[in-house]
Amino acid sequence: MSAGGGTKAILAALGANAGIAAAKFVGFLVTGSSSMLAESVHSLADTTNQGLLLLGQKTSKREADKEHPFGYGRDRYFYSFIVALMLFTLGSAFAIYEGIHKIGHPEPLESPIVAVIILLVAVALEGYSFYTAVGESKKIKGNASWWGFIRQAKEPELPVVLLEDAGALLGLVFALLGVGLSVVTGDPVWDGVGTLAIGALLGVIAIILIIEMKSLLIGEGATEGVLATIVDELAAGKVERVIHIRTQYLGPDELLVAAKLALVPGLDTAEVAKAIDDAEARVRAKVPVAKLIYLEPDLDRSLAR
Repeated sequence: MSAGGGTKAILAALGANAGIAAAKFVGFLVTGSSSMLAESVHSLADTTNQGLLLLGQKTSKREADKEHPFGYGRDRYFYSFIVALMLFTLGSAFAIYEGIHKIGHPEPLESPIVAVIILLVAVALEGYSFYTAVGESKKIKGNASWWGFIRQAKEPELPVVLLEDAGALLGLVFALLGVGLSVVTGDPVWDGVGTLAIGALLGVIAIILIIEMKSLLIGEGATEGVLATIVDELAAGKVERVIHIRTQYLGPDELLVAAKLALVPGLDTAEVAKAIDDAEARVRAKVPVAKLIYLEPDLDRSLAR
């Protein structure tokens, strides 16, 4: 993923969510709708989340030092994990609490038309953000399904923004239904039900993000396709075969490759060094993200059995 693509999606989401949060808070103050309050907190959390994603992109660019010899690339995973936690606590938990409170102590809505207008404006702004995220994601998604893209992407920002925006759009629909049913039936309990639905939705999205970001933060290896390409490029020239290999993403743009190679017999020291250098060059040409490569020449002892 190009850094510009991810940043464009984040900035679109940041601008949309900031405007939506302000409008929703005004709507809540006017109407007293718990759905509006839940959506206000949700949008405020989303706005903060975009700021954290931008911060992660910035801090991940720091140069490697003695304390962190492999650099700070995983900062992007760390801040994305924090985003998932905030979505769960500030978004889901608050909405569920507010929904339960509203169902137990229903209060009539005031000026519900104001809430509807604000929610419709929010749908338009959130739709723009979601459209931008989808467009940027398509550039790197390839033939993978959207669920496969979210599960397999090594760049955390676009999956986070995609799920946040999708959840926000569905949450707005739940809020509209809650307010609308409260007006039609005259029963404000529906507003609380809509709020509970928003909380449950955000909880599911947050749990998915927590699982995926935790996996990236711990350290994921190359996908099967990328790994196969690396092995094919290593097993060429004076390399007879790859004895074993390990890979791990140190950040979205930096893949660590460590492998033990069986070289053709009879090479002198200079030829061994050249064979290793050539293998590294082949891998970097096909997989540019493989920036750290450690190769160990060895004898193919399997042939002696």
